[in-house]
Amino acid sequence: MSVYNKEGIKEFAACLVEDGWNIVSTGGTAAFLRKNGIEVTDVSQITGFPECLDGRVKTLHPALHAGILARRSDSAHLKTLLELGVNAVDLVCVQLYPFVEKTGAGISFEEATEFIDIGGPAMLRAAAKNARDVIVICDTADYAPVIQGLRSGGLDEKTRMRLAAKTFKLISSYDAAISQYFERQINDETALPAWTPRLSGYSKYYPLRYGENSHQNAALYLREDGAGALGAMEQLCGKPLSYNNIRDMDAAWKCVCAFGLPQEGIAPLGSEEVRRLIPEIDDSPRPCCVAVKHNTPCGAALGDSALEAFVKARDCDAESIFGGVLAFNTPLSANAAKIISALFLEVIAAPDFEAGALEILGAKKNLRLVKLRHAPQENFELSSVDGGILAQQPQRRLLEEWRPVTKTALDPQLAPQLIFALRVVNFVKSNAIVCARDFMAAGIGGGQTSRISAAKLAFEKAKKMPAAKNRRLVLASDAFFPFADVVEGAAAAGVAAIVQPGGSDGDKNSIEACNRHQIPMVFTGLRYFKH
Repeated sequence: MSVYNKEGIKEFAACLVEDGWNIVSTGGTAAFLRKNGIEVTDVSQITGFPECLDGRVKTLHPALHAGILARRSDSAHLKTLLELGVNAVDLVCVQLYPFVEKTGAGISFEEATEFIDIGGPAMLRAAAKNARDVIVICDTADYAPVIQGLRSGGLDEKTRMRLAAKTFKLISSYDAAISQYFERQINDETALPAWTPRLSGYSKYYPLRYGENSHQNAALYLREDGAGALGAMEQLCGKPLSYNNIRDMDAAWKCVCAFGLPQEGIAPLGSEEVRRLIPEIDDSPRPCCVAVKHNTPCGAALGDSALEAFVKARDCDAESIFGGVLAFNTPLSANAAKIISALFLEVIAAPDFEAGALEILGAKKNLRLVKLRHAPQENFELSSVDGGILAQQPQRRLLEEWRPVTKTALDPQLAPQLIFALRVVNFVKSNAIVCARDFMAAGIGGGQTSRISAAKLAFEKAKKMPAAKNRRLVLASDAFFPFADVVEGAAAAGVAAIVQPGGSDGDKNSIEACNRHQIPMVFTGLRYFKH
């Protein structure tokens, strides 16, 4: 045990001693525990070496680290411990020096370096490396759960792995804070994180020509473990990807994967909820094409083939697709490539490309073809703000409920169209409205500061479709209707059914408007904001 923050350590240590554990501790922690009547062994008695250099060297010794790192399942390791007279260490509880807190208080550089922990991270890393055999604790919040687990028969492997992962994250963050502190001493813009070979858990893949605009420097970093859709990407031809290419490709790939990856057996977004709430819908993955411009879909469609899906997606907005990014959830055929080659596009992403498609599209020197093998895998999303980051879980749900709220019953044939529109609206910038028919986005309105403005954009685009096709138009909204104005506009545009989250104080007004116009409306109970 070696902790800077003594909160809870007395109680934790007392529980361990009561259960028969022997505790080894360092200077300040050892003195604190003894003062509170808890028997401890000084680390110097284990190492045979006194603490020195004003406490800079205390735990860095083979007699301690061998006891932490020895694998209990390895007879040779256990024999070595016996020969060396080293006791195994089964639990490591360490809290690091408060470097961030102290440097934030404005101390001198010389004082700051004394709060760079050396032995603490070394012990934590050793224990986390040997997590199957050693319990590692770096957070006071884990004291009580560990005691409870030990007294309930021992900690299971999942808990041990969770504690180890938490430890490595702490060390990574701690080292990053120290690195940033040293960079601030240099006061050199080239030392900012975007120019470093590594960020926490990420390595620089390659520098980019520029960022969103030509005067902004930028670089692409990918996860060091190669995980994620882009972590395993393979660019087959074309110029290097730009910052905006990558952002748009990521958005297009996430949207197209919401309709499943047929060859990988990956189901569409929220398919379990669809099967449970609307079992009559066949929600099997189908070929899909999504077109993205400026990080939001401008076209999306399902078809019986990649070619049909592309033609329908293109026709959603033939103007906006120019210079855009395409993503397919199925391999791209040569037949589709012939038609696609007539368009100017920046990037095409797909699980694979037929040889003929690669030959046709590879002849366009400015077109990037990228093979993406995996569906989105991240367990969290990060967004930077000045001085910090926002973290959240990805949106992976589609329905909380499927609740018809109008007198007019929903035509069962329109339910799959509503689900299609709902999946698309998940990826459109808020406020967002998607009008759809025949499994294609007939009108997309997004990125607006009012819902009615988004709806008007969607209606205007939908009007460009032939009138005969608009009779079965459906509408999906990413959030509830505060007023009845969207319903009134939908009625004028010929919308045949509406799906939205519901939950507004103005729901009654929207329901009454739908009833007047005999438009069925369904509530899902989930909001889909995308800022």
